[in-house]
Amino acid sequence: MKKIIFVLCLFISIFIDINAQGNAYKTRDTGLIQFSGLLVSADSIYPIPFANIFILRKPFGTYSNLDGYFSFVAKKGDTIVFTHVEFQKSYFVIPDTLHDFKYNIVKLMVQDTFFFPGVVVMPMPNRATFDYMFTTKQLPNDDLQRAKMNLERERLREEAMNMNSQDASLAYKNLTNMYAQKNYYAGGQLPPMNIMNPFAWLQFFEAWKRGDYKKKVKPANKVKPTN
Repeated sequence: MKKIIFVLCLFISIFIDINAQGNAYKTRDTGLIQFSGLLVSADSIYPIPFANIFILRKPFGTYSNLDGYFSFVAKKGDTIVFTHVEFQKSYFVIPDTLHDFKYNIVKLMVQDTFFFPGVVVMPMPNRATFDYMFTTKQLPNDDLQRAKMNLERERLREEAMNMNSQDASLAYKNLTNMYAQKNYYAGGQLPPMNIMNPFAWLQFFEAWKRGDYKKKVKPANKVKPTN
């Protein structure tokens, strides 16, 4: 019996403590709310992304995402400013009689059009500079004029005379012709081996008789006698 009474007293004390904390939280209202909303255009109900949303005369705010949604912490009675480069500036005052800690809105913004004065871009700062540059500056050659200059016969003749060796295209052509001649000589078969060629053996014996394969001894340097 004593245990039951003890448990009941414990539950009653916890319930009283929770109610006291809730009442204290309600009486301790700081006025802060979670202000959220959706920005859309007034004519087409299209989401407005990347709009600036801030509290008037305070360095707090945010911006809307790609879907036009925003959310940040504000106070009851604050004036919210909505700005966008394509829409007119708009204001909204948060009611100060709210009893909840969240407030949601759907804000409509009116599209605005800016007209700028005409701008004339001049190549020169004044007429005198333009006259001087027009009479003294030499215009560069265009692509057609450069092509004609590169294809002149005298210029091509000078380039050919200055070439000491064959160019890449000519060397490639000679190499392919050499391989083609070898293939034609073999007739589609393996190329012949000179070890069975009597003419090659004849050239070898003649070179042997001449002494082409003898080791050549370098002459010794003569030493001058010293006085």
